Amino acid sequence: MPGGRLTQQERQQIALGLADSLPYAEIARRIERPTSTVTREVMRNGGPTAYRADLAQRATERRAHRRKPVVSRGVESTPQQHGRDAEAVAEYEETFTTVLMGQGLPKMTARVLTCLFTTDAGSVTASELAQRLQVSPASISKAIAFLESQSLVRRERDERRRDRYIVDDELFYQSTLAAARANEQLVQTARQGVAVLGRDSAAAARLENIARFLDFIGESILRAAEQAREVLHAERDGAAP
Repeated sequence: MPGGRLTQQERQQIALGLADSLPYAEIARRIERPTSTVTREVMRNGGPTAYRADLAQRATERRAHRRKPVVSRGVESTPQQHGRDAEAVAEYEETFTTVLMGQGLPKMTARVLTCLFTTDAGSVTASELAQRLQVSPASISKAIAFLESQSLVRRERDERRRDRYIVDDELFYQSTLAAARANEQLVQTARQGVAVLGRDSAAAARLENIARFLDFIGESILRAAEQAREVLHAERDGAAP
């Protein structure tokens, strides 16, 4: 697969693929690029409904023009552990952020969560997040509030009385339970509509079908979460003797 930046022609092919409602994987296959490259390209340039090849090309040129000062201030000045390549890390973090955005997270929230996922410590302060992401403390506060509401992060006070935001294995389990609870609320609301709209109506039948489907999904999620919980606490294969 070719490396380097996408060309104008490749961007035009991406736009044509989106217009034909092709999946990212198929578009990537046609231009012989990784699917993650296409996903990142689309999400950072308006999303699948607003992507335009010419605008994406100009945006890339502008980013390239100002890239050197940004890199020298951020990626290159940050010490890299475990022999990591700074550019590869930055590229991966951008890809991870794009995937999270594709799951429905706002951009800043996705950037914060990516930062938490990829830090070895697994915890950072608000000021550390603001410094690393080069954004305002208010932006960090808003993103953290959303992540806490979804049980995706938790906070603890360190010895200096600072809030530290943490992601750990147990949070994946708790987040799944939170999603199941939200699903149950939707089930109950759908069934309320059955009584309001009349059980013999087409609308009530539709809502009951939705409720039954989501009820089954919710129960399946809870069973799977309990069964898979031990996976989150298991030793890595490489760490086992």
